Amino acid sequence: MTTWKDLCMLRRLLPILGRCLRLQCPRCGQGRLFARAFTLFEHCPVCALSFEPEQGYYVGAIYLNYAATVVIATPGFLILDYWTDWSLTHQVLIWSAFAIGFPILCFRHSKSLWLSLDYFFTQSPRDGNRPNVTES
Repeated sequence: MTTWKDLCMLRRLLPILGRCLRLQCPRCGQGRLFARAFTLFEHCPVCALSFEPEQGYYVGAIYLNYAATVVIATPGFLILDYWTDWSLTHQVLIWSAFAIGFPILCFRHSKSLWLSLDYFFTQSPRDGNRPNVTES
């Protein structure tokens, strides 16, 4: 049975995940996460949420990226092996290229997902204490 608390949590989670997919700040949804392809802003240009709160913060994002790669590549290899008569060498080349390319392509989204999940589980939904962005 779905409770009111579950609905409120889901109502709060869905916009955060939408911001994650658009690579936007999980708090305000307006600031961009990345300055360039692989360069993360230090904080949100709109609400000043820190995107790098501590050294090693994104190690979990690396685990998410690795897990997604393994979850796709392992069954993909087995399915391809079952349905085709390609040689083992051919398949290893295909899945090696995938295992190198997929994490690079998903790098930004894995960081965004990690930041969004952290924000969802650690920030108050009524977080009104937004620090001011100072001009340097």
